Amino acid sequence: MDLEVSPALTIPTSELGWRFSRSSGPGGQHVNTSDSRVELSWNVADSAALSDGQRLMLLTRLGRRLIAGVITVTASERRSQLRNREIALAKLSDLVAEGLAPDAARRRATKPTRGSNRRRLAAKEQRAATKRQRKRPSAE
Repeated sequence: MDLEVSPALTIPTSELGWRFSRSSGPGGQHVNTSDSRVELSWNVADSAALSDGQRLMLLTRLGRRLIAGVITVTASERRSQLRNREIALAKLSDLVAEGLAPDAARRRATKPTRGSNRRRLAAKEQRAATKRQRKRPSAE
């Protein structure tokens, strides 16, 4: 079953690499015999599912997570290998979708309004007056 990241991108199953190993954590005696930890890897650099623009975007945005153009996610949260496979697929899908998401709109700097400035200064003056009243009277 192919991994659908978005309507525009589906990663074929043939491009996904799976590795299984023993997981730490709960499970009793069963944990010592079953390979429930899942590692899912996908080669971003050589993927045929990506356009050149998508590939470039993923390589720049996920650069720190990539090792030789391959992204790897692990899942060992559950005792079942099947559940961990599902979790790993969801993690990879979320990571790729986040990497391909458009940039957020840039924030435009604005000046505070005259009224807000006036209110800020009035509050500051009020606070200063309160503190002045708390002072000991000077002995003159």
